[in-house]
Amino acid sequence: MLGFKPSNLRLYETALLHRSATFTLPDGRRINNERLEYLGDSVINTVISDYLFEKYPEANEGFMTKVRARIANRDVLNQLAVSLGIDRLLICNISATHTIKNLFGDALEALVGAIFLDRGLKKTKKIFIDRVLRRYLDLEAIINTDADYKSLVFEWVQKHKSSLMFKYNEKYDTNKKKSVFTTRLFIDRQELALGYGMSKKEAEQQASSIALKRLKGIAVN
Repeated sequence: MLGFKPSNLRLYETALLHRSATFTLPDGRRINNERLEYLGDSVINTVISDYLFEKYPEANEGFMTKVRARIANRDVLNQLAVSLGIDRLLICNISATHTIKNLFGDALEALVGAIFLDRGLKKTKKIFIDRVLRRYLDLEAIINTDADYKSLVFEWVQKHKSSLMFKYNEKYDTNKKKSVFTTRLFIDRQELALGYGMSKKEAEQQASSIALKRLKGIAVN
């Protein structure tokens, strides 16, 4: 999968161990991929930033920030993880009928975290770009896809002279050990969509995406 033999195989085993399959060592330590996922998330953002900086020497900050966000999007990371084959290797105790959003994308982040600890940033960048991005990502499609759903909702609201409001809520998930954000989207004081995410922005985008589908249905009707 990665094109090299790992030096520390235990890191990679841990990266592919979902929290639902956590086991506890005699000293009380709980083993799963959450810490590596946290590390890999930062490494991926760094690698993508560096890659875009080199690939587009004339691009401004806004362009690179937007493209990086689209590549690091949860849905894109999930697709990349499945293309890489992580779905066949991940160890978890989740029934086949119960799907967890971001399951494989989170594992990809953990795997990148393991590579970083095992081989360093330079090697991690080469592997992620050569064996993931260039093989499985259509960068031009990513650039040309208008996936800023919040902006599209704003455009709809302005065109129809309506009012738009977001209401936010943040809760700490003790199982994931992360904050989970909820966003409720209102148009003309009517709640139209509910979004969830690991960040306020992700929750906004999900709510906006759902709202756009409903608004298109209204327009058709």
